[in-house]
Parts: sequence; C-alpha cells; structure tokens
Amino acid sequence: MSAASPTRVAVLGAGSWGTALAALACRQADTLIWARRPDSAAEINQRHSNAHYLPGIDLPASLRATSDFDALISHISTAPADALVILGVPMAGMDETCQRLARHLAARRHPTVHVVWTCKGVHPESGQLPHEVAGAALGGLPGVALGVLSGPSFALEVARGLPVALTIASDDPATGSIVLDALHGSHCRIYTSQDVTGVEVGGALKNVMAIACGISDGLGLGSNARAALITRGLAEIQRLACALGGLAETVQGLTGLGDLVLTATGPLSRNRQVGLAIGEGRKLDDVLAGGMTAEGVRCARAALALGTRRGIELPITAAVCQVLFEGLPPREAVAALLARDSRPESPNSYH
Repeated sequence: MSAASPTRVAVLGAGSWGTALAALACRQADTLIWARRPDSAAEINQRHSNAHYLPGIDLPASLRATSDFDALISHISTAPADALVILGVPMAGMDETCQRLARHLAARRHPTVHVVWTCKGVHPESGQLPHEVAGAALGGLPGVALGVLSGPSFALEVARGLPVALTIASDDPATGSIVLDALHGSHCRIYTSQDVTGVEVGGALKNVMAIACGISDGLGLGSNARAALITRGLAEIQRLACALGGLAETVQGLTGLGDLVLTATGPLSRNRQVGLAIGEGRKLDDVLAGGMTAEGVRCARAALALGTRRGIELPITAAVCQVLFEGLPPREAVAALLARDSRPESPNSYH
C-alpha cells in the first residue's frame, strides 16, 4: 500500500476530537483546522490552546486554525499532492458538513481529496450510517475518496500524547495510506480495513452499550453484571453488523470490542456517565440540561429501528430505549433482560 505523503491536512470541527487529531497530524503534515467560532480559531492560533474542549493541553505551535471556510477549501485545493480532510463533527452535523464541503469541492479544481469522518452513530431520521450520509453528498464527485477513522480513543489522552490505536476503513487503499502518512507515528498506531460497515456499526452501538453499563454501575449491580453486559452487548453489535454486510472479525477488533470496553468502563466516557446518572435516579432531561452530551442517547432509537427493519433482535438497545425515553425504571429493565428465555451462547452449544 503506497501513496504520496499528504502535503495538506484539513480538519473540520474544533471540538475535542477534531482538535486532538489536528494536533497529531500537524507534526507530520501542513495542517489547518476549521472552527465554527472565530474566537475558537483565535485561541488556537494565539494561545495554542482549546481550553473549553481540551483543558490544560498545550497545542503545537505549528497548528493553524481558521473560521473561514473558503480559506480551508483553498488550503485543500492548492495542495501540490493528495490532501486529507478529517471531518471531526458529530453525527448530527454530518449531513450539513458533507453538503457544504461537496458544494465547495465541486466548484474548484483540486488534487485527490481523501475525506474521512470520525463520528459514531446512526442518522436519527433516515437511519443511515455515516458512510451513507457522506456517500450521498460526496460519493459522486471526481477526485474524492471516502473512509471512516475509528477506534478506542479518548481525545484528551490523545492530545496528551498518550498511546492510541485506530482503524481507517475505506474501499480505496490510497485513503488508508494517506491516513497512515498523516497520523501513524510514535504515539498513534493505525490499522487498515475495508469493512466500513462493520467499523461504523461497532462505533455506533458501543455508545448505547456504554449507557447500559453505566446504568448497571449506577444501580450498584457489580462487576459481574458489567462484564455480562459488555459480552452480550458485543454479540448484539455483531448481529447487526453482520446483517448489514459487516464482518464478525471487525467487531472483535479495535472498532468493536476495543471501543466497547473503553467506552463502557473508562472514566472519561460521556455515555457511561449518562448511564451512571440514570442508574443513580436522575432523569434524562436533567442530565442533558446540565450540559452533558452523549452520542448513545441520540443513536439508541435509530439503532433499534435499524435492527427492527432488518429483523435483528437488540434486547439491550431496546432496554436502554425504554429507560431513556419511555420511563421504565432501570431495575425493571434489568429484571426484564434477566427474565428472557435461556438460549445457546454459540451455534455449537447444546440445546
């Protein structure tokens, strides 16, 4: 696998993960990050910090920021070789961002642009996975290749320079190469895959499972219950991923098992924190009103609907939806899960 090293990297979105990836990339390539707010761009340029999203982190002086979308497009379009665009926006902003990017790229000549996204979820209205949203906007443009970057990663740890391993999944091997050239190094190990669907399903449902684990921990149900939820949650993820065309081995890797374990147990996991608050008796509206956001809350109903359309049973996802949106007491949800009929754990088990 080989491709020209990226001379330009553009990151759309100056949240915690977008900023962390931009800080990583700027050590190996000319990197520009786009922030929606001018004051955020000014803080990165002048103070080399993004205190709201990455408190206490000193960003590299070589990282440049702008709030001018045209300047970002110029950075891409004038690259002397392939350019890498990282979409560091949440699932809720994916459609708008891809449409905006498509309009600008269609209007200007540019080298090959490799667009990869980091969001994890299912579109709440259409039920589409991120690659379907990106493909609808960008897939028909000449000189544009697409991929998803995912894996077990807390942005704050990456920004601190702590080790991380991620997976880039794309149908285009050159996209994998360009991400390797931009991000792979002493602190970041990049693996490649062609299983875009498997990577995305793992990233979406692990957030829902993390809420379930948080609820269990908030109820004080212990480590045994958490281990059971992680294990059966992984089986749930695998059922849906394979039904949609993904591979079982992808779910066993970084973007499935790895990301699930991190999000279900890590203290920096917002999804787990939401679950903890619910398990401790707080209402979802109160938790969200306090400023806490979690992609699993937005994803749960859309993922359940996706499974229903495919005839795939997602009992943990269904239980999370009942607790979050239908007022089912968490202990009753746990009791209902335990009361389900026993079944073989694997096809070769006895009946």
